[in-house]
Amino acid sequence: PESTKCPTGGQAPLGDCIMADPSAHPGDPHYVDRSGWLRAAVLGANDGIVSVSSLVVGVAAADPDPRAILIAGVAGLAAGAMSMAAGEYVSVSSQSDIERADIERETVALAEMPEEEFGELVAIYEARGLSTATAEAVARELTEADALGAHVRDELGLSEVHAANPLQAALASGATFSVAAAIPVLAAYLAPPSAIIPTVLIITVLSLIALGALGAKAGAAPMLPAILRVVRWGVFAMAVTAGVGWLFGVSV
Repeated sequence: PESTKCPTGGQAPLGDCIMADPSAHPGDPHYVDRSGWLRAAVLGANDGIVSVSSLVVGVAAADPDPRAILIAGVAGLAAGAMSMAAGEYVSVSSQSDIERADIERETVALAEMPEEEFGELVAIYEARGLSTATAEAVARELTEADALGAHVRDELGLSEVHAANPLQAALASGATFSVAAAIPVLAAYLAPPSAIIPTVLIITVLSLIALGALGAKAGAAPMLPAILRVVRWGVFAMAVTAGVGWLFGVSV
């Protein structure tokens, strides 16, 4: 049976949410269903590895004292995780607000201008290749079944799959940042003082390779391009930060 789901994620009080079609393979969901949390998770993990590794390498280049490096790494982990979670929540909440506002506007338009809204649906289906007669028949049946759902899906392009979910994004980003950022911090803590920088760099590159591979596998994407993309930008960020630390170390 069909189930009613809200395009804004969760059960919004609009009552007029999209009717989700039953899947032909419920035990094997589409990869796009993961897009919301996967984007936030990969972003958080990548930022955790790169930013904290860069911070550790930069501090080590200026002052190789293990205690100072550990304090900087832990502080960067805590601050970065909170910042990522808060930033994801605020930004995705803004997207959710926009979606809700558009849905409310469609609700009002359907109540005040039903004929004009019906004409919009017909035009949309005609633009997709249907004949006028077929487009009118489809628009009429969908309007009778769920007018708001049809407009939200086909006019606004919203669905429960792509809906903004602030809490999910915040938790995914903050958690993966913390886990990923702990890797270079532990590497710096366990490495001998004379080998902190090369140890962190090697562990970071290996972590970026693993992240690129995991992200590609979770999204069914080609693995090599994903790995190269993650490693290239991560190494560049660390090189810039280490250069800044080295310059300040020399000046001191």
